[in-house]
Amino acid sequence: MSHSHFIRLVPALFVLLWSTGFIGAKYALPYIEPFYLLFIRMLLTLVVFTVLALVYRSRWPSLREGGQQAVTGFLVHACYLGGVFAAIKWQMPAGIAAIVVGLQPLLTSLIGWQWLGERLRTLQWSGLLMGLAGVVVILLNGQHSEVTVLRPEAVAALVVALFAISFGTLYQKRFGGKVDLLTGSIWQYLSTAVAMGLLAFLFEERHVEWNMTLLLSLGWLVFGLSISAILLLMFMIREGESARVASYFYLVPPVTSLEAWILFGEALSWIQVGAIAVTVFGVYLVLRPAAKAAELK
Repeated sequence: MSHSHFIRLVPALFVLLWSTGFIGAKYALPYIEPFYLLFIRMLLTLVVFTVLALVYRSRWPSLREGGQQAVTGFLVHACYLGGVFAAIKWQMPAGIAAIVVGLQPLLTSLIGWQWLGERLRTLQWSGLLMGLAGVVVILLNGQHSEVTVLRPEAVAALVVALFAISFGTLYQKRFGGKVDLLTGSIWQYLSTAVAMGLLAFLFEERHVEWNMTLLLSLGWLVFGLSISAILLLMFMIREGESARVASYFYLVPPVTSLEAWILFGEALSWIQVGAIAVTVFGVYLVLRPAAKAAELK
């Protein structure tokens, strides 16, 4: 496979891997508390990245660059993952959590427009709104009808997660473009491990029921998500506009719905199928100008 073909496959690989995060967490969380799970996950990821960095003799960032990567890690990993996991722990339905976090592409585009001067055409704004509408329909159509009481702390945790990953994506775009992906990730996960360790040891009992399901889930969360998916995300942030990268997150709920249908037999209505098509078309509208520009080069 040529380098250009691989680059074209990166977004699809990222969406496929990222969409499995909720499934991995669903298997693991019955046997371990969320912050302690994230703490162990970060420690294991640090070991793998350190080995890879030594094997490939990656360039280590300066202290200033390392500090900037630590900020990215704190926002993209610690605040985002910690916020989502904490919200679910506080009885926030996963579907509603996904809707709130689903605002991320739109929020990232708005902040990038103001902060980085990234301008979107009217067609691209329409695509972002269309993608958001499709995600909301997909998730709401899969919700049960019972009344849900939303705890204030759960809502606050989700808002923190939403703004953290939006600002973190833009921060990495602005300050992390010249940092090696492997060594930069070490700094990111180091700050995340510290944050998750503090939360786990201060607020959790850290009881773990070790079994094969937990081990396999943890292995996938480390190698499939924290290593493979994050490297792809950092690569896309470095190579593309923030709005384009963020728009791919709209594809995660549709892909997750399809995976749940295939793996667990969860119902997938025709309304959801139609909403998936709307979401995909919305992302296409966001990406279309960049694709045309690439063809002209």
